[in-house]
Amino acid sequence: MAQYAIGDIQGCYDPFRRLLDKLAFDPDKDRLWLTGDLVNRGPKSRRTLRYVKSLGKSAITVLGNHDLHLLALANDINVTGSRFESLWKILGQDDCDELINWLRCRPLAHYSKKLNTLMVHAGIPPQWSIKKTLSCAREVEAVLQADSYPDFLEDMYGNKPNRWSAKLSGHNRLRFIVNALTRMRMLDEENRINFSHSGPPDKAAKGLLPWFEAEPAKWHGTRIVFGHWSALGLIVNADLVATDTGCVWGRQLTAVRLDNKPAVTSVECGN
Repeated sequence: MAQYAIGDIQGCYDPFRRLLDKLAFDPDKDRLWLTGDLVNRGPKSRRTLRYVKSLGKSAITVLGNHDLHLLALANDINVTGSRFESLWKILGQDDCDELINWLRCRPLAHYSKKLNTLMVHAGIPPQWSIKKTLSCAREVEAVLQADSYPDFLEDMYGNKPNRWSAKLSGHNRLRFIVNALTRMRMLDEENRINFSHSGPPDKAAKGLLPWFEAEPAKWHGTRIVFGHWSALGLIVNADLVATDTGCVWGRQLTAVRLDNKPAVTSVECGN
């Protein structure tokens, strides 16, 4: 069985299928690790959702920030901006409720003990161990899978609190967890999340550094797979697999094999 990590698809269904063909992906034997942001910006978000859902246990996907935007829109939460126009095409379709209910039951973090690998969409605060990451993810997952989940979506948006504290509670705690796992890129010297810089790390303001360079980090010793940061590009080493290679921006969609010596496979993207 081959296991592949694939970065943000964002509705780019055709490159996704070309990549799977290039991998000779067999859903009866192989498994996909999808880093989230299945939807938005690309032209075929609904088709992407339907296909990934059809793969069942052959595809593990964690929630990304754009997936959460879709959940918010589906529940009449006021999410403004032209970048969400493609999500409206999913709403009102015959299978919309089925897809939304499937999506909100996806995890925010996935861990394989056998591979000693954890996948999230964006990052992990340095104060969290792997066990703590999974525990915090489950807190949000339980809320999203409850009937009252729209109540949390109303309060999900916002950049505060921006630093982890075990004393956080209620929606403030849940909002920080969501922001860390689905939005984080840079931290300041006090380990506060910086939401303003999305470009390459070497172009960031003084005092900011990528979340994975913060020290000491309790998650060290486990390989982390993530996406979200197209300006970072591909990273493949013993500690990190960064998979967002900017498909939706016309660059590439990339798969990294996880269960063997890392091998990188990419396709060019024209959506």
